[in-house]
Amino acid sequence: MALWRRLWRYPLLAAGLLVLLIGMWGGLLRTGWPWPWVAAATVPYHGALMIGGFLGTLICLERAVALGQRWTYLAPLAAAAAAFVLAAGVRASLGEMLLTLASALLVAQFVLIVYRQWAAFTIVMGLGALAWLIGNLIWWSGRPLVDAVPWWTAFLVLTIAGERLELSRFLPRRPGQRPAFQVASGLYGAGVILGTWWPGLGWALAGVGLLSLAIWLAVFDLARRTVRQQGLTRFVALCLLTGYFWLATAGVMAVIATVVLPLYQGLGGQWVTMAPMAGLMYDAILHAIMLGFVFGMIFGHAPIIFPAVLGVRIIYRPVFYAHLALLEASVALRITVDLLGW
Repeated sequence: MALWRRLWRYPLLAAGLLVLLIGMWGGLLRTGWPWPWVAAATVPYHGALMIGGFLGTLICLERAVALGQRWTYLAPLAAAAAAFVLAAGVRASLGEMLLTLASALLVAQFVLIVYRQWAAFTIVMGLGALAWLIGNLIWWSGRPLVDAVPWWTAFLVLTIAGERLELSRFLPRRPGQRPAFQVASGLYGAGVILGTWWPGLGWALAGVGLLSLAIWLAVFDLARRTVRQQGLTRFVALCLLTGYFWLATAGVMAVIATVVLPLYQGLGGQWVTMAPMAGLMYDAILHAIMLGFVFGMIFGHAPIIFPAVLGVRIIYRPVFYAHLALLEASVALRITVDLLGW
């Protein structure tokens, strides 16, 4: 491994993990825990730190390592810098600008990736990067952060879906497999776009898309076969399959919140403009995706991605299941208390 690559990789990965800890600490403050040592600025920017700071840094770093060009490392550098600026409470506009720069550089990375390999999965992941850029531009323009969240969520969902679509190439093609993915991802993307003007309609359509994507992944993904194996392979598959369950759960809750409940409450045509933009249902939907789905993917992919990024070997141990079980229990607890109104 070239020396300049080591000098970029290790500090950027360490910065991403530090942002994760700061973002998690800020999340505890948001729930009312009087934890010390963390600036109050982490509270309003918890989502930006976790999505743009932590995950943005790691995803940009992963792409930079794959491309192997020096300029590509500017993307994770900008994402990490944005997170530290936001956490320090220096200037929110500076953090928003740096996040926008990071996402623009990631889009540029994917322009190069798609040029080198024109395929459905590279296009899907590229659209995920574009969604992150749009969300950051919305936030930077002065609109409420909550308006950017659906786009940020699309960044993660499409990135992961594209990666799993790539691996599905190693399985025999089944009838309707590709069209089903296109319909599911199209519904989800259309819901995110429509939600900018008609939040209720957008969330409803996006919810159907999330449920459809979860079903597609559960049926066609490689994890359905590898879960029958042993060791690390089975652990990774279980992380993925439980993640798909939470993605489907988020889709169902989004439809219930935007269609079933408004109709039950007799709101009639007003449902088009109503969306769970705050409150316990919003919290349940968002964290079913972010914790249940996204962190399930992280737990599953970390033993594979970290060796690729760091150039070191991670040895599987059965104790890996302990942190997976803790994650699943915490997500189930959080969604349960949200739905029960505790």
